[in-house]
Amino acid sequence: MIYREEDFLQLSGLQHFAFCRRQWALIHIEQQWRENLRTVEGDLLHRRAHDEQARERRGDILILRGLSVASAALGISGKCDVVEFRADPGGISLRGEEGLWVPFPVEYKRGSPKPHRADELQLCAQAMCLEEMLCCTVSEGAIFYSETRRRTSVSFSRELREQVKAMLEEMHQLYRRGYTPKVRRSRSCNACSLKELCLPALMKENDVNAYLRQAMEVEP
Repeated sequence: MIYREEDFLQLSGLQHFAFCRRQWALIHIEQQWRENLRTVEGDLLHRRAHDEQARERRGDILILRGLSVASAALGISGKCDVVEFRADPGGISLRGEEGLWVPFPVEYKRGSPKPHRADELQLCAQAMCLEEMLCCTVSEGAIFYSETRRRTSVSFSRELREQVKAMLEEMHQLYRRGYTPKVRRSRSCNACSLKELCLPALMKENDVNAYLRQAMEVEP
């Protein structure tokens, strides 16, 4: 399937969706957002990474920041924090640059590596966009975590790519329906910036309508 540009979803939403489908819908469908310390720190980190005026050359590595990417096959668009183009005889040519180059996307995240794969999925989607735009193969990238000050290497396996495709297909379906999934309460809810909007404690009731009716009853 090829998506029209007006139907593209935000690439960054894949990370939200992988973390919590309800959080993604609240942000991307209902347009709700609240800041907390984690989101502010993450925003500052990405602002530094997205300095589009910065174009560095370090030996055989060309570094571009805030590179816009998109994929009609996936129906997404967004920006890469950093893409390192590494000199490689098996790479592609770049306008204004001599030689051949292989893209290596790098995503900047606050904190440390997480137990889920949300960050890896977002990075893999960036790589798939680069492949479509540049007609090349991007086999690996890295995530830089601010807490550990280290990179975590990510291999874009077939399994990871299929998971990206499946999640994006589900995201498009939910977006077209304008549907916000019900909450699935977990430990992650406490760290979510939207917990006061999501109300996970309230939504755990088996029958929310009955709960609301009971809460609104006026005692005689």
